[in-house]
Amino acid sequence: MTNTNKQSSHHYKRHPAVMTIHPLEIRHAREICGWAYEAPFDIYNWPDWESMQKDGIEFGDPVLRETQYAAVQGSGLELIGFAQFFPIAGVTRLGLGLRPDLCSQGLGAAFIRLIAQEALLRSPGNEIDLEVLTWNTRAIRAYEQAGFRITDTYARRTAAGFADCHCMVYMPCDS
Repeated sequence: MTNTNKQSSHHYKRHPAVMTIHPLEIRHAREICGWAYEAPFDIYNWPDWESMQKDGIEFGDPVLRETQYAAVQGSGLELIGFAQFFPIAGVTRLGLGLRPDLCSQGLGAAFIRLIAQEALLRSPGNEIDLEVLTWNTRAIRAYEQAGFRITDTYARRTAAGFADCHCMVYMPCDS
């Protein structure tokens, strides 16, 4: 059988064959707190795990961790990312993070599509959306490839002050 794949092996990147959603355990939370994104993405770095727990910040709060957060694992059950499913009336707002060494490897669209599908399973009637800083073209491109569309742009408060962001809504029929 002849290989008809014309893609250069130089551009081929290995990815986890399967990604699955699991409960976010403390060991995952500790690992996520150790991730270090390079600038300008370092704004997505989390505080250390002990501070997160002590202050009850996001997945440092055991109730929020259990009800809103999930781990995304690869075929070897390695942690490749996390998702947050934040409930708003009629909407599930996604938060997510891909392990830094997997960013810019072509995995983003499949990663976010899996998370959006999980959100639909968890809250079938809800609209699925997310917020992304307008300068984060890398994420915006992945979200668009996964079926999200920009529906609004506005300034919102961030840890660094106000910043422009897009609201993107999951519209898989458009993709």
